[in-house]
Amino acid sequence: MNILVIGSGGREHAIAYKIAQNPNVETVYCAPGNGGTHYENKCKNIHISSFEELALFAQNNNVELTIVGPEDPLTKGIVDVFKNKGLKIFGPSAEAAKLEGSKIYAKNFMKKYGVKTAAYESFHDLDSALKYVRNCDYPIVIKADGLAAGKGVVITSEVKEAEDTIKDFMINDIFSGSGKKIVIEEFLDGVEASILSITDGETILPFISAKDHKQIFDENKGPNTGGMGAIAPNPYCSEEVLKAFNDDILLPTLNGIKSEHLDYRGIIFFGLMITKKGIYLLEYNVRLGDPETQAVLPLMESDLLELVNSALKLDLKAFNLRWKKEHSCCIVAASKGYPGSYEKGMQIHVNNMNSGKVFCAGVSLNEEKEMITSGGRVLSVVSQGTNLEEAISEAYKNLKLVKFDGMYHRKDIGTLY
Repeated sequence: MNILVIGSGGREHAIAYKIAQNPNVETVYCAPGNGGTHYENKCKNIHISSFEELALFAQNNNVELTIVGPEDPLTKGIVDVFKNKGLKIFGPSAEAAKLEGSKIYAKNFMKKYGVKTAAYESFHDLDSALKYVRNCDYPIVIKADGLAAGKGVVITSEVKEAEDTIKDFMINDIFSGSGKKIVIEEFLDGVEASILSITDGETILPFISAKDHKQIFDENKGPNTGGMGAIAPNPYCSEEVLKAFNDDILLPTLNGIKSEHLDYRGIIFFGLMITKKGIYLLEYNVRLGDPETQAVLPLMESDLLELVNSALKLDLKAFNLRWKKEHSCCIVAASKGYPGSYEKGMQIHVNNMNSGKVFCAGVSLNEEKEMITSGGRVLSVVSQGTNLEEAISEAYKNLKLVKFDGMYHRKDIGTLY
């Protein structure tokens, strides 16, 4: 069978790599893919992007199933377009994707269905937001309502910084419309956890937990990025934590999906904060996380394509989702200057790895079909081990086999704080 994977990042490379392991898969079309998927087994890049063109391609090339990687096409309704044409596609409808596409919608959903989350207020106009931050308790968390590529969250303890952030979001429009409305939340002190899950609208099956490292510098300092690395499973996700997550977050979320009659056969990602007061939901994502996916999918013992098809058949309840008894570490190699301005076009050299895997993201090909840098987060190196320390050690050892001018990476991925 032929499968279409939409997206161009490291997450999509990992999805394509995992899907290609199914013996019944002939070709994995990646739209548009990247320099890494170009060389991946069974994969073929196609350079089309409009929903109508993608649907036509699926019809004309016997595509059995389309899997959507990024949030942007999901929130813009690609699933609805494909379903209206009778095409099989994995992901939530545009209405269900508002759980990620609008922070205000998501927070109201959490409140309505008793999902444990931070106290919040939402604002549609500048004056009300500024008045609030001049009189509230600090620290606070300011979030753009819409999609902002993982950069629409600011934590601040100062009134002046809060005012400047709100003006950047609402007036200077640094997120091209996504910050015109905002959410301001109480600050939760604790450790973050990522739990990727799959749902058919009747059941939610959680994956093994992960821990993302968002800040650019070591010791979790500097501005947020799209993610500089991840480990799985998350050492902080004890049985007690996972039970609280199930009772206070997963089950109320599932009840909300059912009660709202959301057309949701896809991924649901829970961004959690583990605090001394309990487990809180920070946000929903309606797709796999990046770079958590690169750490988690290599640990999946079950076949990913069979899992996805089970969700599409509304049969998740009967699926036996199996995991390897290993640990995983993913380290992101970024361009110098990221998340600010950076140069592109640096040639990438990757030597053979015995125990690791490279997933490409900001990677394209030059005229000689050599891989060159084309983005901020260029690639990730992923390794597994029988314990976390071994996985971290292997990942950093394999990272030494990757080189490009200006390559930057954190040196403490997997270190606990």
